[in-house]
Amino acid sequence: MKQAKDNFSTQANLYARFRPVYPDALYDFIFSLKPHYANAWDCGTGNGQVAAKLAERCHLVYASDISQSQLDNAIKKENIHYLRARAEETNLPDATIDLVTVAQAIHWFDFDAFYREVYRVTKAGAVVAVWCYNLPRISPEIDATLDDFYNNTLDGYWDTERTYIDENYSTIPFPFDEIEEKPEFSIDTNWTLEQLIGYLNSWSAVQHFIEKNGNSPVPQLAEKFRNVWPENAALKVQFPIAMRVGTT
Repeated sequence: MKQAKDNFSTQANLYARFRPVYPDALYDFIFSLKPHYANAWDCGTGNGQVAAKLAERCHLVYASDISQSQLDNAIKKENIHYLRARAEETNLPDATIDLVTVAQAIHWFDFDAFYREVYRVTKAGAVVAVWCYNLPRISPEIDATLDDFYNNTLDGYWDTERTYIDENYSTIPFPFDEIEEKPEFSIDTNWTLEQLIGYLNSWSAVQHFIEKNGNSPVPQLAEKFRNVWPENAALKVQFPIAMRVGTT
């Protein structure tokens, strides 16, 4: 089985504070696919953002992650059961899950082993929804600077799995009855420069850069942004979302 990677324990607090928030329309779409979901499993839950939204409409939500520090920073609700476990090996009971969600995480998994686990724990006809978000889009000038940072400064520091996000999850295996017609989603928010910098500091490639070089590349990037970012302004930020969804 593929070795599990934990790229976010070191910066779990940053990750919890600055991870973009998925739009309500995305959850509305998922919940429109079946009349009711009793039990859900949010795999690779991170800070529990998705699990907390599922808990508003499901009886019970299992939320798993390999990072204990992520789980320690996760949103707490009475009907969320957090468990530290690999995506491919859980102690969830057989044939009990109506909905499986994986947000910005499935690219880390051993696909074959994870999908075997999905088929083990789900009921027939369960919904499986996986999605990712790509680089934020702000303005042509800022986007060009960020793209250069992403592609050149951090070249060699991204894990190879990041390619699946670059390809908008179009190349991941997805052995389910896929629902092709679905809306387009994006995360739309307003951020100050400080919020953007906090988000960039949570990137796994930035942490890899620091581990190798002993310093962060983000302050130099922040100076470039300050030359074009209106002082104390919150600018519109859009993260495009790519989703795959189907049934077992």
